[in-house]
Amino acid sequence: MASYTITYFPIRGRCSSLRIMLSDQGQEWKEVVVSIDEWKKGDLKKSCLFGQLPKFQDGDLVLFQTNSFLRHLGRKHGGYGKNGNEAAMIDMFTDGVEELRNKYVKMIYQEYETGKDAYIKDLPNHLSIFEGVLEKSKSGFLVGDSISFADYSLLDVLLNHKVLCPTCLDSFPALKGFVQRVSSRPKIKAYLDSDAYKKLPINGNGKQ
Repeated sequence: MASYTITYFPIRGRCSSLRIMLSDQGQEWKEVVVSIDEWKKGDLKKSCLFGQLPKFQDGDLVLFQTNSFLRHLGRKHGGYGKNGNEAAMIDMFTDGVEELRNKYVKMIYQEYETGKDAYIKDLPNHLSIFEGVLEKSKSGFLVGDSISFADYSLLDVLLNHKVLCPTCLDSFPALKGFVQRVSSRPKIKAYLDSDAYKKLPINGNGKQ
C-alpha cells in the first residue's frame, strides 16, 4: 500500500519533480486529483495551511510547500547529501532552481503572449549558472557524488523549458548531458514514458 499521498490538480505543475523523485527512489504513491470546480467551492482551500495546493501526506504527516516535500523525502531516502555542507549546497541549488521556476510560472500564467520571446532570450543568463556548476562536477550531479532532490528539481525545470524552447540547451552541453543522463535512469525513464506522466499537461492554463 502506498504510504504517500499527493493532493493536486490534474497537471504536472509543482508536483512533477516530486513524482520524478518518488519514481527514482522506487516509492509508490496515491494521487487525489482535485478539479477546478471542486477547488472553487472553497472547502478544500480553507483546509490547506497556506490556502493552496499541492498537499503531501506521509502517513500522519501533512505538508504544504513543494520544496518541503523534497527535503522530507531527501532526508528519508538519502537525497540530502552526506553531511551538513552538502545539505546546505543542495538547499542553495534548490532555491536557485525555484527562482527560475517562479520566473517561468510568471511568464506562463501572466505574460505568455507578451513576454515569451523576451523570456527565452534571457534564459541563457539563468542556464549558464547551472552549466558552470555541472561542468565542474565529477559526478554529473549538482552536489557531491550522488543524486539529490536538487537534481530532480533541475531536471523537471529543464524538461519544461525544452518544451517551451526545444533548442534552449543546444549551447549548454553539460546541461544537455545532465538531462539525457538523469532522464535515462531506469525508474525515471519508465515514469517519463508512462501515460501517468504524458497525459498530464505541464501547466493549468494549457500554455507550455
